[in-house]
Amino acid sequence: MVERGGCVRAGICWPTGDYWVRARRPLAALVFLFPWLILYELGTSELGRIWPGEVRNLADLWMRGGLLRLGFDHAFLLPGLVVLGLIAWHLATRDPWQVRVETLLGMSGESVLFAVLLFGVARLQWWTMGVWQSSMALSSTEAAAARLLGFVGAGVYEEVLFRLCLLPLSWVVLRALGLTSTVSIVGAIVVTSLVFAAAHHVGGSESFGWQVFTFRVLAGSVFAGLFLVRGFGIAVGAHVAYDLLVGSPVGSA
Repeated sequence: MVERGGCVRAGICWPTGDYWVRARRPLAALVFLFPWLILYELGTSELGRIWPGEVRNLADLWMRGGLLRLGFDHAFLLPGLVVLGLIAWHLATRDPWQVRVETLLGMSGESVLFAVLLFGVARLQWWTMGVWQSSMALSSTEAAAARLLGFVGAGVYEEVLFRLCLLPLSWVVLRALGLTSTVSIVGAIVVTSLVFAAAHHVGGSESFGWQVFTFRVLAGSVFAGLFLVRGFGIAVGAHVAYDLLVGSPVGSA
């Protein structure tokens, strides 16, 4: 799906300077998202002891449920598979075992930049439609912690499920159906973005609204584009940063 030299097969290209290449590497993504992964896993494990509600993100629960049906029931199996998957990807690319601090700083800056841009689009769309989802009132420290962990979990595990797993799988299926590489990539982005948006309404967890649904399709397309062009790490970082921004006092202003 992705070729060396700065282009995906559809002809989508990115700058080929050292940083632009390094930031896309799976090892950089692993090092970049690892603190978020540890924060989420340890936080949900600890908070789950005292918080009566569900702490884990739905994408996390779905993937854990799939592993459970296969007979695997270990709290740290899923994050372990994420880490091993990125290491396997790194080995397949034969990139050097090196991640520079300036690369991680650049990835952080890009993540915040894309999150702010997406937040601006959200405000504009929801303002024109007269709809805005403000952050929920928090009644306790535990509630605030649960919400924070939910944002982190969404950024990590929704990107793992919808972009890292389903996007390449959708591309392979569409290619197997005889579609061109370009059409397959566009189709995979559309399909996974629709599934991403619809997943937020599974089980009645959230009431359906066209304004919110269409924005999530757009957001899913943005994250898919970031995954393809800027790499998995920045897609995760932008998703986490966007969710934190929306849930902050700035997001409800």
